[in-house]
Amino acid sequence: MNGPEIHVEFAPGLGLFVPPGRRTGATRVSTDGVSTLGHVVESLGVPLTEVGALVVDGRGVPVSHIPTAGDSVQVRAVERPQRVPGAPLRFLLDVHLGTLARRLRLLGVDTAYESTDIGDPALAARSAAERRVMLSRDRGLLRRRELWAGAFVYSTRPDEQLRDVLDRFRPELRPWTRCTACNGLLKEATKEEVADQLEGGTQRSYDVFARCTECGRAYWKGAHHEQLVAIVERALALRSERR
Repeated sequence: MNGPEIHVEFAPGLGLFVPPGRRTGATRVSTDGVSTLGHVVESLGVPLTEVGALVVDGRGVPVSHIPTAGDSVQVRAVERPQRVPGAPLRFLLDVHLGTLARRLRLLGVDTAYESTDIGDPALAARSAAERRVMLSRDRGLLRRRELWAGAFVYSTRPDEQLRDVLDRFRPELRPWTRCTACNGLLKEATKEEVADQLEGGTQRSYDVFARCTECGRAYWKGAHHEQLVAIVERALALRSERR
């Protein structure tokens, strides 16, 4: 770009996306005189899913704003909690976020997950068709225009990923109501109804069961229950702190 020159300053939280030389203070950027400010910001590495307000010379502008020579641009991060149009709040996660998907489902959050790589176009189309917020670490995917909504997952650690998503979107939590395998709703079940899924020791040791209304998978308070309880308790404590 060799057109009008503008000055762009990114919020500290967006430094991950931009080259080191643009992470602090305002930097000069040459534009072509016809591209929108949203396009300019994305060309510098920042997905618009991570942009809150765009402020030019002290006033907010839309992403469709065409910058002119001398503009001073502030690119702010998304405000938290982030409000997404439409209801209810639902998520779609790509193939790399399986643990996060299972933990969101454990908390009763409607979470679709693709266990195979179906490609960015198909993921974006599903996000739009089902009105789900796309969660991903793939910056290219988050730049696709057909997305319903999206958000970058900043950490590679499941505990931090979950905390960040809960803090950013504040979804309603209904622990123990969804199947962690398929996202279906759970309902109480008798031991007889799930007997074909139980080994001898489980049959003798447990009497309280639930079953997924979609895939039929049985659930009970097994060996890993305490670990799951700890995840749920931390999530509920975080929600209470944010109120």
